[in-house]
Amino acid sequence: MDFLKTLPANKNIGRIVAISSALVFAYATMLVKLGQDWWNDENYSHGLLIPFVIGYFLWSQRDRLARTAQRPSMIWGLAAVVCALLALWAGTAGAELYMQRMSLVLMLSGTVLYFWGFSLLRLMIVPLFLLVLAIPIPTIIFNKIAFPLQLFASRCAVWAMTMFDIPVLRQGNVIELMPLGARETKKLEVVEACSGIRSLMTLLTLAVVFAYFTHPRDEDDDQPGGGQLKMPGIITSAFQRLKTFGFWRSAIIVSSAVPIAIFTNALRVSGTGVLARYYGTKVADGFFHSFSGWVIYIVAFLMLFGVGWLLDRVKPKVPAARDARAKNAVPVQIVAMETGGGK
Repeated sequence: MDFLKTLPANKNIGRIVAISSALVFAYATMLVKLGQDWWNDENYSHGLLIPFVIGYFLWSQRDRLARTAQRPSMIWGLAAVVCALLALWAGTAGAELYMQRMSLVLMLSGTVLYFWGFSLLRLMIVPLFLLVLAIPIPTIIFNKIAFPLQLFASRCAVWAMTMFDIPVLRQGNVIELMPLGARETKKLEVVEACSGIRSLMTLLTLAVVFAYFTHPRDEDDDQPGGGQLKMPGIITSAFQRLKTFGFWRSAIIVSSAVPIAIFTNALRVSGTGVLARYYGTKVADGFFHSFSGWVIYIVAFLMLFGVGWLLDRVKPKVPAARDARAKNAVPVQIVAMETGGGK
């Protein structure tokens, strides 16, 4: 309740509760199906944690959110809400779940704009983006991504086995080899679950969370228009952020999650292929298969954190004059107000 009292638009709490109830009613069926997909689809099982991550974000940033100046943008907010309702209607009529779910993200953005404006929406970009990452992409797009990853992993496995002088034959995503002591060839199939897309989605989500909570906060106070922002102020602030170290640090960390996930998955498949030569194809199933997945996942986490550590080592130093201005900005403003200079 203390958090609700500190919100900039506390006078609109009644309307917010009413609109929230209406949104839950409108998206109830979609939310239930989304929860079922998170529970049943291992590729998006990380979605079960996203509501808690967003909740933690809101709680940890409650003071910063409360300090954000309120400047509701009713026109832009209503436009976003109308577009979200149209997308929900079109997605329901066409049985397109992805459009229905993306309309929820647009609806939440429009609600924030309507009650608080662009200043608060700028701070909500990360939670909204995390929600987008937790929404299962359409199957046709998923297959377009998963199958090339399967082929890449199988090629890497064949290359690794060739380095160990292991006779091997690859047909698409199926690897054929002769284990030691066997009298007939065995086949290893790099199935969809081994494509790496599961670790890719989870690692990408972790990269966003890691980049946000380790973002250099001193740069946030150095941006123009940090108070009441309209659309031109948002655009200006966005261009200014492109020049900051924090932006590029976050961009590199999030982008590095893609090659790290692909590389570690290829390493796992390659190791499985080499071990299958000496210990049989049973290593591709059972305990070893699950255990190797966890080990490779930890390796991917460490590599991701390593990228952040390296970037922090090359962080450019803030000029002394700029740092002094940042420290003296608040006292100067207070003195001006006390002496009447701020009028």
